[in-house]
Amino acid sequence: MLEIPESKTISLQASETLISKRITEVITATSPHKFAFYCGDPANYAKLLTGKQIKSTRGHGMFVDLYCDDNILISISEGTNVRYYQPVEKRPEKHQLLIGFDDSSCLAFTVAMYGLIWACKGAFDNPYYKGSLESISPLDDAFDESYFDGIFKSTLKDFSLKALLATEQRIPGLGNGVLQDILFNAGIHPKRKKSTLSDFQKAELFYSLKVTLHKMTDQGGRDTEKDLFGNNGGYRTILSKNTVNKPCPHCGHAIVKEAYLGGAVYYCPACQKL
Repeated sequence: MLEIPESKTISLQASETLISKRITEVITATSPHKFAFYCGDPANYAKLLTGKQIKSTRGHGMFVDLYCDDNILISISEGTNVRYYQPVEKRPEKHQLLIGFDDSSCLAFTVAMYGLIWACKGAFDNPYYKGSLESISPLDDAFDESYFDGIFKSTLKDFSLKALLATEQRIPGLGNGVLQDILFNAGIHPKRKKSTLSDFQKAELFYSLKVTLHKMTDQGGRDTEKDLFGNNGGYRTILSKNTVNKPCPHCGHAIVKEAYLGGAVYYCPACQKL
């Protein structure tokens, strides 16, 4: 799933790889997906995109944007994988969209469980997208302790830390995936209620959020996710599907996986006491 480290990584790679390439072909889904969402009829994407040149890129929240000339935007969200293929590489047989360039390279878009592949002229009219563009990223200096405290105060309900930080896009791009290591590094259980945190623990959580996300981003995303070239990210997750039942690096206790709030949480029962 695209979260902050991956959207930033893929955007940077796309900027280094795709700028000035011109779109010469657009192939619609060879493997239709019920939960692949488009802007209108994707059959119209060929007319919209063919001949356009990639001018710039941007990664924000759970979105990666490719900006073309003539005010054309291509955007993907969490759940959509994008992979760049060199001219010498074999193109994938199955995809939900494929865009070919004037040097015979291409981008293939595939959707796992659900995802958005949006191509349009002008702005992308989506509340989560707009919220992501208008928010302050945890990677920015302006995301400070005062801003973080405002997120805690934005709701009167005594949410768990997972519900507060990884749902409703209160922090765009901070999802359940990156949250696991943030909470582990802060020594906080994902089911802890926000009201139970002391000022010191809240400060520790803020510090962990900033440092962990920077580290994930600097190392090219998480090892559970793929970059633009199909490689796993360089950040080794502490708590993820890769480490469940393995020893905690701090205390040696087996890492636990548990269903919670429509997804899975991972934690060390000894280091993150409820």
